[in-house]
Amino acid sequence: MPRDTLTREQIVRAAIEILDAEGVEGLSMRRLGTRLGSAATAVYWHVKSKENLVVLAGDEVWGEVELPDPGEVGWRTAATTMAHDTRGMITRHPWLVTAMSTHLMYGPGKARRDDHCLAVFETAGFVGVEADNASQTVLTYVLGTALSEVADAAWRARLRRNGGDEEAQMREAMTQAGEIAMRFPRLRARIEAWEDADSAAPPDQSFEIGLKTILDGLEAQLTARPTPAG
Repeated sequence: MPRDTLTREQIVRAAIEILDAEGVEGLSMRRLGTRLGSAATAVYWHVKSKENLVVLAGDEVWGEVELPDPGEVGWRTAATTMAHDTRGMITRHPWLVTAMSTHLMYGPGKARRDDHCLAVFETAGFVGVEADNASQTVLTYVLGTALSEVADAAWRARLRRNGGDEEAQMREAMTQAGEIAMRFPRLRARIEAWEDADSAAPPDQSFEIGLKTILDGLEAQLTARPTPAG
């Protein structure tokens, strides 16, 4: 495809497809050009570098996060929806966390989400830096809980590139981790408890519990404020 028939939007969308499947390490201008039926030089003409392309792709996926109106649904519902939607976006695009550790991920898509999140916490009653801190606390929790899923996806992508057997290596790693954990009494007790299928909370339930705890704590800060005199 000649460079004058390519668009930046086409390039970014194709890059996201490669990143989703292979991670940041799997993305190259040559591979992207092949996917688009174009020379790598034509891709460079539109996006300048792989580094710039990763930033563009990262900002594009931030634009997928839903932005509910806190005035209509309430601040807690809006914050909860955004947290779940952000986690879902990250698990769909697991390369994003890795990219955020090496690139400054900021553009219209990320700014749109950040601005709306501040509006949510301002609706709750947080002011200035308080709203910044509340927003950052929730985002940090979301990123942290998604990290294990992201790490697993990155590991599997690397195995695919190297031609490894994902399932066999996963079983071997889990067996080794279990043998180590059994040496420690509290970890051993948890492993034995997890053998009962009813005792282990599903990941979504665990996420919900943690998010509720954070929002409860933020709400408690608001209710603990002294009533203004007068």
